[in-house]
Amino acid sequence: MKKHKKNNLLITGGAGFIGCNFVKMLLEDMRIDDLNLVVLDNLSYCGNLQNLDFARNYSNYVFIKGDICDRVLLDKIFAENEINGVINFAAESHVDRSIHDSEPFLRTNVGGTLALLDMSVKHNVKKYLQVSTDEVYGSLSAAEPAFTEQNYIKPRSPYSASKASADHFVMSYYATHNLPVVITRCSNNYGPNQFPEKLIPLMVLNAMEDKDLPIYGDGRNIRDWVYVGDHCAAIWNAFECGNVGEVYNVGGNCELTNLQIVTKILDVLGKPESLIKYVADRPGHDRRYAMNSDKITRELGWKPKVGFEDGFAATIEWYKKNYEWCRKIRSGEYLEYYRRQYENI
Repeated sequence: MKKHKKNNLLITGGAGFIGCNFVKMLLEDMRIDDLNLVVLDNLSYCGNLQNLDFARNYSNYVFIKGDICDRVLLDKIFAENEINGVINFAAESHVDRSIHDSEPFLRTNVGGTLALLDMSVKHNVKKYLQVSTDEVYGSLSAAEPAFTEQNYIKPRSPYSASKASADHFVMSYYATHNLPVVITRCSNNYGPNQFPEKLIPLMVLNAMEDKDLPIYGDGRNIRDWVYVGDHCAAIWNAFECGNVGEVYNVGGNCELTNLQIVTKILDVLGKPESLIKYVADRPGHDRRYAMNSDKITRELGWKPKVGFEDGFAATIEWYKKNYEWCRKIRSGEYLEYYRRQYENI
């Protein structure tokens, strides 16, 4: 499928949670006419092609099933579609899974990123954006200020170590190959289409089914929450206007403990707190994340628009209305993982 328009953008991991919301923003909300989207996803356990059903009728969109580690496929995609921009969402992203088996995280998050960087250099990409995470900074105490872009990288899990390594490769390609790169590091996302191993959808669905809500440790680990649509807007701002070689932190200015999140879910759904079940804490569980977004606000004018209460209510309502979508993806391999992770502790 040959592309001839000005902006031919490769979006990797586009069938996942944040990726599909990003594609939806560009196609349905922004309706950018001179933008061609090539979405690449290997449709692993958390990539769902149904997430992109809305995009089928857009002439400036094409989906390709494939692995970002497949250099032959990448070379073909870049050449045939004249790719001049890359946004890399593709990643193994769940900390618990990385504790059980780290190898897929090394392969995808590091090896896959390296393959994309090499292809971007080869095909003279105008901009490459790496979607990273606040977890590369490590853990904060309650008294410490929020992470800024000047904080040292101190990953504490195999997942965050793989993302930190990928970030270092990205910046090395800027220095060594003069590849125009930008990195965004975001706090915890929530919203529609999130795979139900993550905290909010897992607890919403369990509560709806009157199942136990497993909470690690004392439930007082703190996360900074941002609505997925706000994160997507930040990524696009950084891709279009961000200075090359820069990192931009993205946060929601909304720090809540896991227990507060779960209690809010039970309250909205009218379920009893007796459903809460405390389980043994996971190894190396980071106590607190918080992001200082002053830089992206100051330089690019981005700030979160969706307040937590509104976004939280809309998210729970989405899962209530899309229970069948959730039921399908919670079968098979996912259920085996869930039992191993929580029921055998």
